[in-house]
Amino acid sequence: MKKFKFIDITTSDVAFEAYGKDLNELFANSSLAMFEVMVNTRKIKPKVEREVKVRGTDLQSLMFNWLNELLIFYGAENLAFSKFEVKIDKKNLELEAKCYGEEINPEKHEARTEVKAATMHKMEIEKNEFWRARVILDI
Repeated sequence: MKKFKFIDITTSDVAFEAYGKDLNELFANSSLAMFEVMVNTRKIKPKVEREVKVRGTDLQSLMFNWLNELLIFYGAENLAFSKFEVKIDKKNLELEAKCYGEEINPEKHEARTEVKAATMHKMEIEKNEFWRARVILDI
């Protein structure tokens, strides 16, 4: 199964669909897709670790809070991540994760499009044979 793909559903923003065999993998692949918009994640080495804890009122708000929390590290610490160990408590709608990456170096990392925020607009999270999320990022 592929991790994610970019989709064309908006003219001024970036949208993706992410996939996972479970919610943990779905949320990890969603964050990888978001960082892929900003940098080439294959060039991001797991040199630093950050822990993230977020809550939500449903799966969509949990995804929204998760992705936007990661953007704080990008904006405040100039960090990009390429590896995520996500654990979701579905009953309490809580997420705990360890994120691995490094400080962005313009000479080493390909700069792409800056993401301002993840949005709730047309966000979908569903499970069929596997989990799928559709997310639109404000750029």
